[in-house]
Amino acid sequence: ERAATGFMLLTKSALKRIRQTKTRNLKNRLQHKTTRNAIKTLKDSSNKKEAEKLLVNVTSLLDKLAKNNIIHKNKSANLKSKLSKHVNSLKAKSSSKSKVKAKAKSS
Repeated sequence: ERAATGFMLLTKSALKRIRQTKTRNLKNRLQHKTTRNAIKTLKDSSNKKEAEKLLVNVTSLLDKLAKNNIIHKNKSANLKSKLSKHVNSLKAKSSSKSKVKAKAKSS
């Protein structure tokens, strides 16, 4: 640890803070990466039921990141808004197809 900081002499408390920062940084990066992967799978999904389930999980992950100041609360809100719009657009597409089929059958 002392080698990583160069030639500075550090107190015991400073060394402990370095250790704590490393572990927190790793944990935060893992949480952030996990959330990004979940967002990517949600964007790639075309099944509306599956997307709705994923949206609940992703929303929860984003709230946790915002709560722990890993991302800003406004960024979390913006992402949740975009993702819910995506899920709603999946609904609209599937319902519009069923309307087209209903019109074709009636005529």
